[in-house]
Amino acid sequence: MDKYIRYYFLGIGGIGMSALARYFKTRGCDVAGYDRTQTKLTEDLKSEGIDVFYTDAPNEIPPKFRKAETTMVVRTPAIPEDNLQLQYFLENNFKILKRAEVLGNITRQSKGICIAGTHGKTTTSTICAHLLYQSKVMCNAFLGGISNNYNTNLLLSNESNLVVIEADEYDRSFHQLSPYMAVITSADPDHLDIYKTPEAFRESFEHFTSLIKPGGALIMRKGIDVKPNLAKGVKLYTYSMDEGGDFCAENIKILKGEIHFDFVTPTERIADVRLGVPVKINIENSVAAMAIAWLNGVSSEELRVGISSYSGVYRRFNLVYKSDKVIFMDDYAHHPSELKASIQSIRELYSDKKITGIFQPHLYSRTKDFAADFAEALSLLDELILLDIYPARELPIEGVDSNLIFKDVTIENKTMCTKENLLSLLRNKHPEVLVTFGAGDIDKLVPLIKNQLKEMKSEKINE
Repeated sequence: MDKYIRYYFLGIGGIGMSALARYFKTRGCDVAGYDRTQTKLTEDLKSEGIDVFYTDAPNEIPPKFRKAETTMVVRTPAIPEDNLQLQYFLENNFKILKRAEVLGNITRQSKGICIAGTHGKTTTSTICAHLLYQSKVMCNAFLGGISNNYNTNLLLSNESNLVVIEADEYDRSFHQLSPYMAVITSADPDHLDIYKTPEAFRESFEHFTSLIKPGGALIMRKGIDVKPNLAKGVKLYTYSMDEGGDFCAENIKILKGEIHFDFVTPTERIADVRLGVPVKINIENSVAAMAIAWLNGVSSEELRVGISSYSGVYRRFNLVYKSDKVIFMDDYAHHPSELKASIQSIRELYSDKKITGIFQPHLYSRTKDFAADFAEALSLLDELILLDIYPARELPIEGVDSNLIFKDVTIENKTMCTKENLLSLLRNKHPEVLVTFGAGDIDKLVPLIKNQLKEMKSEKINE
């Protein structure tokens, strides 16, 4: 990759792609790219000196990026084969790599700490990166979310050869990586449009474990149905929240909006650490991240300070608005297991309040494969507002819509709604805890909902 001085990204607005774009920009390279949708992230990239184009016409590509000998093209699997700029680069013999291949090259040149799992990987990666970065060990990191501590998805350090990477299982991308250490947080079946069967999905994780470099380590959630296939000299550790293992939490206390626990390692106990983001699901993610940090030499005191100062990831249990009448939160959960864990954690925080969830299903294929599981998870709410499916990279599937989920939700207080009618629907409701869930474009509604809640409070005050 060193011979290229320019990098053009197809799908530059993706969270993983944008981190790579920023990385090459900091290395002094010319960087530009295309994305279908203008977002806050693409506007942030433009403010950092990275050109972003929103139509795929080849004439949008700046002339200096049209030289195959000096420009590398990086694409995301979400870019369709008929994309006109992709066709231009293919026809003119440009070097084109997938995002995962570029990350794989980076892990081969460093000590990659690769966090994999159907869910939990973004939060665990971000906690892990924060614990390392704020310690004497330091690290680099390519994150799958925007860290609230650093307001970015990219951390760089000239003092460390460690690089934290979120290992994405979609399209078998994580098979491109060469981890020094790896974490598997979960392996619940997903992306069956790619894998076809749960068995193939599980086998994909087993192959991922075989890629860990000799002398490294695998830290795996206790009880996961994955049989590690480790190279000689790779150590295996297990972890859990409160079910034992090499690393776990004990003496968990949830008091007055704070969570404290003892972090137990194979050789020591770090007593009474305070969790910076007091959500119960984060205990397990924190144990995995602390295990990695501990194995890489982060001290007990640095772990204690780091875990208490961790402030979360954008769209992971974000507290958006709070008044004396309503609490409004936003969460990225888009898989049934994530939804179930999120709703249960919110209920533990607000056990005396009515919880209203707004859910936007993500992908037709995921909805088709897991409709019954989604219905079961959403039935844990007190009230459900179900939006239409966000298609992302997919074309519609005949007979697949949100009603597949809705019909099996067992709570009585449930409504189907379009995005366009959501605000008017909410105006006639009085939620106590309101949560938006989903990985599509539901985040664009969050500021609008927040403003309406504030306006409704003002109206009541002025009555």
